[in-house]
Amino acid sequence: MKENCRTINYSNIFLSCYSDNATKYTPMVVDHGLVYILSGEMGINEGGKITRLHKGDCAFVRKDNRVSTRKLPKEGEQFKSIWLSFPRNFLREFYQTLDKNKIPEYVKRHKVSLQKIPLRPDIQSLFESMMPYFNSDIVPSPEIIKLKFTEGVYILLNTDKNFYSSLFDFSEPWKIDILDYLNKNYMYDLSIEEIASYTGRSLASFKRDFKKISNLSPQKWLIHKRLEAAQWKLRNENKKVSDVYVEVGFKNLSHFSTAFKQQYGFSPTKQLD
Repeated sequence: MKENCRTINYSNIFLSCYSDNATKYTPMVVDHGLVYILSGEMGINEGGKITRLHKGDCAFVRKDNRVSTRKLPKEGEQFKSIWLSFPRNFLREFYQTLDKNKIPEYVKRHKVSLQKIPLRPDIQSLFESMMPYFNSDIVPSPEIIKLKFTEGVYILLNTDKNFYSSLFDFSEPWKIDILDYLNKNYMYDLSIEEIASYTGRSLASFKRDFKKISNLSPQKWLIHKRLEAAQWKLRNENKKVSDVYVEVGFKNLSHFSTAFKQQYGFSPTKQLD
């Protein structure tokens, strides 16, 4: 389905709204987050295991390159959620304020990256307190934003002491194979900055590593890959051009047709002959 969405972001606090016929795919979770579903459904895929969150559900989602999320409408209601994405620098600052003598011993990192949080008054109060900022032109101050993050962290720590292990793990971020990631996700509408982040790199590091594996720029590599996939689908799956260009990640049929002809010397409709 084509995406038709609205996302409001106040310093890593996101309100996402998607129309009744829209879905949104996010291929990786790059920061620890606390999500609350206002309506619709969120499917979270963790290494092939899918957990579905519905209206009123709250969950912690740990930073993980194996976790992807899909948001979609449910029972006639659009998808709507609030997501607190905890910045790494905030968690570092928070950790420095803790009395290290009071940090629980023998905490263990959860084996799974998704933890559903039982709904309690403090959780409901936290997310309800954010709604006025999304329903008006009032922008929350940095102090308010920090307060909401602080509330979110304390909610997690008061739920399960083992969250200390996940939240305050400041080891170096993971890196994953760039080509492996792109071959699996070339069809999604991702910026180069997002791809860099999803592969565990800064933008500069991503560009440097990409030069080692391809003579093309990342943008040109993506176009080339999408055209290859489109040609294969047209040749082997007998699909319409109007369906294929969307499936492989092009937004515009005219742009797709022009690029296809430049690469293969004939129009995509000729591929069907």
